[in-house]
Amino acid sequence: MLTTIFSITLALSVASGNDNEAQWQARLAKATQQEMHNPWAAAVTYCYAARLGITEAQYRLAMLYAFGIGVPEDRVAAASLLSIAAEQGHQEAQKMLETIRITGHRLPRCVEADVEPEMSKHTVISSKMNANQQVVANIISKIATWHGVDPSFALTIAKVESGLNSSAVSPKSAMGVMQLIPETAARFNVKDVFNTSQNVKGGVRYLRWLLDRYQGNIALVAASYNAGEGKVDHYRGIPPYPETQQYVKKVLQLYPFSVHQTAADRGRDINVFPEPAKSKKIKVYR
Repeated sequence: MLTTIFSITLALSVASGNDNEAQWQARLAKATQQEMHNPWAAAVTYCYAARLGITEAQYRLAMLYAFGIGVPEDRVAAASLLSIAAEQGHQEAQKMLETIRITGHRLPRCVEADVEPEMSKHTVISSKMNANQQVVANIISKIATWHGVDPSFALTIAKVESGLNSSAVSPKSAMGVMQLIPETAARFNVKDVFNTSQNVKGGVRYLRWLLDRYQGNIALVAASYNAGEGKVDHYRGIPPYPETQQYVKKVLQLYPFSVHQTAADRGRDINVFPEPAKSKKIKVYR
């Protein structure tokens, strides 16, 4: 099956030689902007360009299928497109393959034939968000689900951190939608903090790590995300920093659960700082 996909890739690459590269760069740039308000129309352009073997279009179309933006979510199709783009040297496609692992091989029908892609019937995000925020929130929801993090919790952190702004930069050099500092970005292998999917993947992986460390205790996870787990461990609870305390308060207002709400974590007893013999209650500095 993999050989078949690479055969298709070769045929597409040959066909692409007949098209003007500068014209396609302009069309793809326009389609990328169009993703914010009409992602299905962008997918139509990407499908046609992908059939011609244009690597960037294959990558952009894969991202739409990966996150179900404009077209139905299809991780197999996304991974197949990413593998084709990666084989042609597309670095972002190679990175995304680490997240969307190949479990099968199937190209979207609109890449194999001259037909329009299916249109997604599902809009996940609140109408109160603008088009760009809806795209970002959809990406957060998908990546959170893939890593076993409640999408509502991941979205809450992103809203408090950046207001779902992928270009946000804080005075403390936290960057992107999940506001990763350089050390956290390096820790979770985020090469481009302003690439939304990379940034979100890094932030969600950090949340997953914190949830495991603190057994789903939302207040401690939020405090750690803001001040670092070292400070939380040192104070054995929420640190006495006004910024961190206000941050935790905002998170709990938007995500009003004391324990992470996935099936695996729900109902577990929380004892994140066990002590031998005499145990002490976790201190929360207010």
